Amino acid sequence: MATVLHRHPQERPVPDGQPDAVLVAHTRVDRDSFAALYNRYFDAIYRYCFVRLGSAERAEDAAHQVFVRALEAVDRYREVGRFRSWLFTIAHNVVTTELTARSPGAATEQMNYMVDPAAGPEADALAAVELYALRSALSRLPADQRQAIELRLAGLTGREIAHELGRSHEAIKMLQQRALAHLRATLGAAEPKVIRYDG
Repeated sequence: MATVLHRHPQERPVPDGQPDAVLVAHTRVDRDSFAALYNRYFDAIYRYCFVRLGSAERAEDAAHQVFVRALEAVDRYREVGRFRSWLFTIAHNVVTTELTARSPGAATEQMNYMVDPAAGPEADALAAVELYALRSALSRLPADQRQAIELRLAGLTGREIAHELGRSHEAIKMLQQRALAHLRATLGAAEPKVIRYDG
């Protein structure tokens, strides 16, 4: 798909300030307009895929699949002000398919963690260990708690998570609190540093 080219996050331009609905309408007429939606949401979709898949390469492939599917289906998208949630629904389906297709031994294979290029080898190793511990702890959460935390890690707000999971905002607050309590107990830390609970 020529109109959607991957760039590293620091190379992507700042997204256009137009509302999603306007960009979707433009995309239906001119597919090149989809680039603005791609630029706006790629980082969030990539983060979600990375948290679920644990591999930079798989996350990038999955994120590209999400946008390919979104572009192919944009004419069927019904505008209700939820384009971001629609993208995350596609991302959930892509990641679920990827996880299902993995071989039984895939969970133990080496993961390619994204690290700070300015950090030294020791910091890189510690970051990888922390992320591995978090992913391991997440895998032991009940499915609804795991989904809530994964969506939070991807950058969704409490209200967006509530809409995505079909629950009230109050129910999501409780779900996140229970999930964080489980993670604290499992990781033996006051709070996982990579998670910021927004209430």
